[in-house]
Amino acid sequence: MLARILALFIAVPFIELILLIEIGKRIGTANTLLLIVLTGIVGGLMARSQGLTILGRIRDDLARGEVPAVGLVDGLLVLVGGALLLTPGLITDAVGFSFLLPPVRQVIKAWARKKLEAMVERGSVVIFRR
Repeated sequence: MLARILALFIAVPFIELILLIEIGKRIGTANTLLLIVLTGIVGGLMARSQGLTILGRIRDDLARGEVPAVGLVDGLLVLVGGALLLTPGLITDAVGFSFLLPPVRQVIKAWARKKLEAMVERGSVVIFRR
C-alpha cells in the first residue's frame, strides 16, 4: 500500500510536468499559464458553490434531527476536489473537477460503499458501535 502511494506521488507530478511542457510547446507558455489560472478560478467557484449547497443540506438534515452522513461524504469529496484543483496540472484538474460534479460523486460513493462493505465482510475493517 505504501509503495502504491509513493509511486502515485512520484508518477503524477512527473506526468503532469511532461503534459504541461508538451501543451506549452503547442499553445505557448502564456496560454498554458492562463489555462492553469482559469481552471483554478473556475474550479474554486465551482467548489464554493457545491460546498455551500452541501452545507445547506447538512443544516437541513441536522434541523430534522437526522445524521448528515451523505452530506458529510459529499463535503469530503468536494474538499478533495478543491484541493486537487489547487494543484497545478491538467490531470489533477480533471479529477478535481469530476469530484465537484454530483453524478460523479454518486458513482464514487457507491464504489466506496462496496469497497467498505467488502472490507468489513473480510474482517479487514471492524466497526464498533456504542
